[in-house]
Amino acid sequence: MQLSQTSAEKIMKDMSMDDMPLVAFQPQRTQISADWFARYKAARHSFMQSLVDSVNELAFMNLSQEEFINLVMGREIPRNMSIRMRIPLFWGGQISPDNMFMCATFPHSQNIDRFIIGQAGYDTVWLPAPSKKIYIPAHTTGGGDGGNATEDRLAQMAAQIVSAHGME
Repeated sequence: MQLSQTSAEKIMKDMSMDDMPLVAFQPQRTQISADWFARYKAARHSFMQSLVDSVNELAFMNLSQEEFINLVMGREIPRNMSIRMRIPLFWGGQISPDNMFMCATFPHSQNIDRFIIGQAGYDTVWLPAPSKKIYIPAHTTGGGDGGNATEDRLAQMAAQIVSAHGME
């Protein structure tokens, strides 16, 4: 049975992701070209480098300096993080950094997979559409005692990387 917006939002709420915006999408079954993986790796690298403008979200990830640098240099994704396609390739999504976002593999990416797969065969599907490049659930961004030292440290590292690589 086709999901309504209300029923799709309820499923997301049941997965503790009710702050994740959803968009209606009409999937167009698409043939994926043989060179997709090489193009994906290049786009993923560009996406990771573009995260220098997402310091606020990166601060909530509790990354070490090495993990942060590896991520924004496009070398390596931190443990338990996934880069996802906003619109899956097999439904017509493009291999582009603009079609990507990052979230925790467990539980968010796994829940998103179950949510999307559960809509297979529908004429209209509801796709997660986070507003930022990194999805961090609102209930985990409450802050607390401790100040903003992590954010300050990451902002300084990002500024140094941007400056050193002429990405200003």
